[in-house]
Amino acid sequence: MRSFRSSGSALLRAIAVCIALPGFGAAFSVTAASAAVMEERKLPMRFTWVACEPNCRGWFTAVGIVTGDTQKDFDEFARDHDLSGATVVLDSSGGSVNDAIAIGRRWRKLGLRTTVGASIELQSSSGVTKPAVLPQAYCESMCVFLLLSGKTRYVPDEAHVRVHQIWMGDRADDPKAASYTAQDLMIVQRDVGRLAKYTMEMGGSGDLISLSLSVPPWEDLHRLTTDELKLSNLVTTHQVDDVLPQERAPEATPVASLAPKTIQDRFVSGAEHEKQPVASTVSTTKTAEVQAPTGGAAPAK
Repeated sequence: MRSFRSSGSALLRAIAVCIALPGFGAAFSVTAASAAVMEERKLPMRFTWVACEPNCRGWFTAVGIVTGDTQKDFDEFARDHDLSGATVVLDSSGGSVNDAIAIGRRWRKLGLRTTVGASIELQSSSGVTKPAVLPQAYCESMCVFLLLSGKTRYVPDEAHVRVHQIWMGDRADDPKAASYTAQDLMIVQRDVGRLAKYTMEMGGSGDLISLSLSVPPWEDLHRLTTDELKLSNLVTTHQVDDVLPQERAPEATPVASLAPKTIQDRFVSGAEHEKQPVASTVSTTKTAEVQAPTGGAAPAK
């Protein structure tokens, strides 16, 4: 995970040379870095503190998928920063149901604010740098429920907030062709119940659960409309200054503008993860509860 943090920082510095900010006197393009930034959403989640002194409070980013190691990584990150009341900027393809629920509850206790975006560092030809947030980003699957954990929640119009059903992580690629046991169905129903309870705790509405569970894994993820964001109570403010009291990045070519795959990063049902190499992508979200070591039925609890 440490190597990803380092490469991510280098990537953002590279992008900084590719964006125009009013008053900085240079025009650049971010299209060359778009693909690399989007791929980061499919790596294990990492956390990065962003300082914007002296004129605004900082924020931190949560980029990537939630895995069995994410809670530990967040604990390590939190030890080095005072996160009470901070803002977390999300750009994520989702991940494990139970690990995301645990992290969301932790964030609510910290009184965090949540939003969706891609945090970047802008740099002019004169060498002046300034952090900013691009609104064109994705919050999919369990990321939506991390967004819900914020005490104050803001979703920019350009952001893509997308939902779908919980499904077995190891059978999401071809769900119709896969076989399922009674144990599998029990696990999914159990986690749906946990997710519903969590949604009520966070102040979300039943409409969020209904909208999510109406989209099967063989269909495109459903992007929530402005009305649905309100209906599900995902948005508590329409003022960006309530979560990011600083100058936003200008309208530019979206860093995360590449079209996502038709089926990707489905909700992962279960809490215990198989240990995967750090360099793996969405496969790291598969769980031991729903993926037996032999490839057979899920083990009994």
